[in-house]
Order: sequence, then structure tokens, then C-alpha cells
Amino acid sequence: MKSRTKYFIAAAGLITIGLVVGLVLSSTIGINTKGYSQEYKISDQAVQTLTKMSNAMAELAAAVKPSVVNISTVSIVKTPGVSNPFFNDPFFRRFFGNQLPEEPREQRQMSLGSGVIVDPNGIILTNNHVVKGAQKITVTIGQNSYRGKVIGADAKTDLAVVKIKATGLPAIRWGDSDKLRAGDTVLAIGSPFGLTRTVTSGIVSAVGRANVGIAAYEDFIQTDAAINPGNSGGALVNAKGELVGINTAIFSTTGGYQGIGFAIPSDMAKVVMNELIKTGRVVRGWLGVWIQPVNTELRKQFGLKSGKGALVADFTEGSPAQKAGMERGDFIVEYNGKTVEDPNQLRNMVANTQPGAVVPMTVIREGKQITLRVKIVEQPRETARAEKPALENALSGVDVQDITPAARSSLGLPARINGVIVTQVAEGSPAQDVLNTGDVIMEVNHKKISDMKEYLEEAAKIGKAQSVLLLIFRQGQVFYVTISTQ
Repeated sequence: MKSRTKYFIAAAGLITIGLVVGLVLSSTIGINTKGYSQEYKISDQAVQTLTKMSNAMAELAAAVKPSVVNISTVSIVKTPGVSNPFFNDPFFRRFFGNQLPEEPREQRQMSLGSGVIVDPNGIILTNNHVVKGAQKITVTIGQNSYRGKVIGADAKTDLAVVKIKATGLPAIRWGDSDKLRAGDTVLAIGSPFGLTRTVTSGIVSAVGRANVGIAAYEDFIQTDAAINPGNSGGALVNAKGELVGINTAIFSTTGGYQGIGFAIPSDMAKVVMNELIKTGRVVRGWLGVWIQPVNTELRKQFGLKSGKGALVADFTEGSPAQKAGMERGDFIVEYNGKTVEDPNQLRNMVANTQPGAVVPMTVIREGKQITLRVKIVEQPRETARAEKPALENALSGVDVQDITPAARSSLGLPARINGVIVTQVAEGSPAQDVLNTGDVIMEVNHKKISDMKEYLEEAAKIGKAQSVLLLIFRQGQVFYVTISTQ
């Protein structure tokens, strides 16, 4: 009995000590002993402001989410192998067993993406790479699933139009992507990793991004709103809930979100979509000029005050540009009332112009501004086929052009120098710190280059992880350089 009493006394002592220590600690760290946390110092004004912002974002997300769909596809992929009827013979199987070469097999490949309802009668806009090669397309809207059919696709802008048999769908409103500014608030909505109607928020990081290497015609909106695999084809919306972009790709070294995503502007997407719905293909305008950006040296040579614009190095005989009176050395600064920032932007503006339209263009010629009126025609089929391929090697992001008489004269190239002129090196290209605008590439891996055709042929032979040896001419000197992707 005495031992039990001792235990009770000891336990009571420990409890008392614990209470005392707890009270001391609570007074030391400021804990309210009445059961409440330390009082927050947040003003009513701050709470009201944040609550309004939170409500606004939630309201915006709720309004546009129904217009974004999940797209799942099934493709049949053939694996390489050797097809021979003798391999199925039991005699051969008995002696060779599993050592026989495999026969070609067909495998089902499934992928996920997103899309945006742009017409209540079942028209959905998405990326070309989401539905390319698909044998079966399933579009899921809420709890309902539909069989989808591609009615038009354009690989050069990575856009596609899918049709489903449904009416009364919640179509999204179109916005004007041309009015977007860096810093504008945007929401990205899609199905990353198959998680339908996921909403992320951010800002427009930049507009007019080109030379990214995703598509032939690039004028991307860059955003820090989280975009991950499966977001492709989803919606980028502004603060009004209007569609300003189609989410397309991410820039990542890990395969996941790293704060840089790209979306096709709604203005470009709308033009391409209407063409695909109307004719099943995209009809692009054509000016018929070879254009290039200008560096500091070229600006001095042509007496230009600004580098914004596109320098005409040459033009095709009988082209709209020649018929309008354009000359080599003209510096195009305005197209159809809009300022030309760079050659890529001009190329996009011309491509989006309806053939037959007469467009005013402002050029600087020998220090004077001249206005020309050009009748845009449809891009010739051979020109469309001749678009330069996207390289995925050490020369990725390097743009070149042939050496024209005007370019040879303006750069002061000796007659013995032949090859192609570097017109632009994209940011992030393996060649960024090696090549400069105005360099002449004379050889690729010891192979002499005389024009763009030969350059592209040799450049296409370079492996993804292979380094390349170039012989270049720069400022009166000829020397070798190496470029590596490592």
C-alpha cells in the first residue's frame, strides 16, 4: 500500500512540474493560455482586398473551366523488326527458340492533352501534336465523353480543330492577344497529367517570343503560369475570362514546370482555325522577299536610327514585293499600319494576310521613308514545302541565308568567300556564344558550303549529341570553331 502511495505522490509531482513549466513557456513564447493562437495583426482593409482578389480569381476560374476539355488519344505505333514466314515454322522455333529476330509489332500508345470549346456546336481547338497520328480521339467534357474527329490541322503553327457531335456547349469568348502586355494577369487551364480542368495563375512574362524551335511560325506568349505535360491545347485566359492563347509547350530541363511556358496567341489561332474549318488547310500570304535583322554594323552601313524592322536582302523575280517597287537594301519598318519589330514578326503578319489584299508598307530607303502598296498573293506550294526544318542538334536556333549580291556588297565579302550568312542566333542555342550575326559559314564538318540547300543537308546529318566543326569568315578573318550541345 505504501509503495502505491509513493507512485501516486510521484505522478502528482510530475504533473505539477509539467503545469508549471507549461505556464512559464506559454508566457515566454506568447501563447494565449485561454486556447487561442497569438492574435493576428491584419488590418480589415488588407483582409478585404485579399478576399476581393481571391473571390475574383475563383469567379474567373469558375466561368471559364467549363469551356476547357480533356482530350485522350490512342495511336498505333509499329515497332521495328524482321518479317519472315519461316520464323513461325515450328522447326525453326525448335532449334533457335527466342534467338530468332522479332517480327514487327503494333503497339497501342495512349496520350493525354487538352482542348478549348470555341463553338457551342462541337468545335474544339487544340494543338496539332495532341491529336497527330491518333486513330481514336476521346473528348471528355465534365462527366460526358464524345468521339472526336480532326477536321483540319496545321503543323506549322501546331494547331488543330476537332469536331464532336454535340450542341449547346459552353464556348469560350475570344480575346485580343495583340493587347497583351508583360505583367498582365492570366490563368492557364488544362489537364496536366490527366488532372482535368486544373487552374494555375501567373502573369504574361513576354510577348512575341520566336525562334523557340517549336513550330515554323512562332509568335508565342510567354507566361509563368504553371504549364505541365497534358496542358497542351488548353486555354490561356485574361482577367476578363477571354481566350488569349492556346497553351502549347514548356521550356524545361527536367520535363516539368520551371516557370517558363508558351502559348499561341489567340489572334493567330483564330485565323488558322477559320482557314482549317473553311478549307481544311491554311492559305498563307506571300511577299516574296529574303529578309534579315540588322546588327550595329549594318545599321551604320544603311544609316538606320533603329534596329527595329526587317532588311530586304533579296526578292523573288515577279514577286509581289518586286511588282510594288521594293528594292534590295530597303528596311521595312511598318506593315499594314503596324510597326515591324523584327523579321519574324513581319513573316507572321504577311502569312496571316488574306491573299488578294493590298497592304501599305513603309520602308526606309537611303534615309527617306517611302510608302509602297503591295498586293499579297498566296504562298506558292514549293515555297511552303521549302520551309527550313527545325534542327535538333548543335546548330539548333541558327538562322542563315544565301549570299546575295546585295548582302556581299553590304558586308564587304571578298569574292573568294562563299557559304551562307548567319542572320540570327536564338537565345539558348548551343551556338549562342560561338556564332555572331553576319558570320559566313564556309564549311560544315569539312564539307564546303555554297548555298542554303547544301548547308541544310549537312546540318541535318549532325546527331543530337554530336559536336560540329565549322569554318567561318568574320571581319576579314577565316578560322575554325566547334559547337557542342554538352
